[in-house]
Amino acid sequence: MGENAAPGLISELKLAVPWGHIAAKAWGSLQGPPVLCLHGWLDNANSFDRLIPLLPQDFYYVAMDFGGHGLSSHYSSGVPYYHQTLVSEIRRVVAALKWNRFSILGHSFGGIVGGMFSCIFPEMVNKLILLDSPLLLLESNEVENLLTYKRRTIEHMLQVEASQEPSRVYSLKQLLQRLLKSNSHLNEECGELLLQRGTTKVAAGLVLNRDQRLSRPENSIDLVSRELYAHSIRKLQAHVLFIKAVHGYFDVRRENYSDKESLSFMIHTLKSTLKEQFQFVEIPGNHYVHMSEPQHVASIISSFLQHKHMLTAYL
Repeated sequence: MGENAAPGLISELKLAVPWGHIAAKAWGSLQGPPVLCLHGWLDNANSFDRLIPLLPQDFYYVAMDFGGHGLSSHYSSGVPYYHQTLVSEIRRVVAALKWNRFSILGHSFGGIVGGMFSCIFPEMVNKLILLDSPLLLLESNEVENLLTYKRRTIEHMLQVEASQEPSRVYSLKQLLQRLLKSNSHLNEECGELLLQRGTTKVAAGLVLNRDQRLSRPENSIDLVSRELYAHSIRKLQAHVLFIKAVHGYFDVRRENYSDKESLSFMIHTLKSTLKEQFQFVEIPGNHYVHMSEPQHVASIISSFLQHKHMLTAYL
């Protein structure tokens, strides 16, 4: 596994899909209750390298790279990265792993995709842990932008396909500066960890692994109405833990985003629908607290995973 291997890592996985493979890494006990870990937008499975070793090792954790991210294959030419396709990746991965019922730990965008999967396939998900995951509501101000997002997605894909430019080569320092500039929540150490899996060494330096067709998340993620969100939550069978970072997504992420109101709606809907099956915890830290200060979230997640009444599916 090399000198950069994460503590407790037991294997690197390559799971076949029609366009190539989904890469993943596994920790813990192969016989234990399975937990699928889903990274944030333009991140990769290394997002969980510092958190998973602090969690109970009698579970089996698999952190996957979404298509076009990390070490996973890019989608075939002409195929866009849409929300539904990303949700279907989870179904493909768990079929390859032969999991019938499992838990999901999703950070940010990974929580959005994992949450949607949990509503579409409710009988498969035992527990859902959302790590500072936003709710992209179709608010009135976003209705104005909806067609623009759809147009931008198509135009961006055509532009990337037409350019046929070779992958640009960077130094580690250049990539790190670029990454930290575009993401103020990442520190240098965490940035380097993501770049370890997000780049490939070539003679002149490093090239990014990610598919250049991936652009802004709103171009790939479906915005949902309040009505559809409430309906989807009613379908959930999972116990849900939502962890909000004090200085996370909801506090600084998007201008013109009615984040506080959306967060209130999200929590109220989850609490009123799921009742005792829902837990909300606010912790100190920023959007990448699970990487920079994993001890802040590890004990909360560990307690949630180990809670006895939640393990009935495995008894």
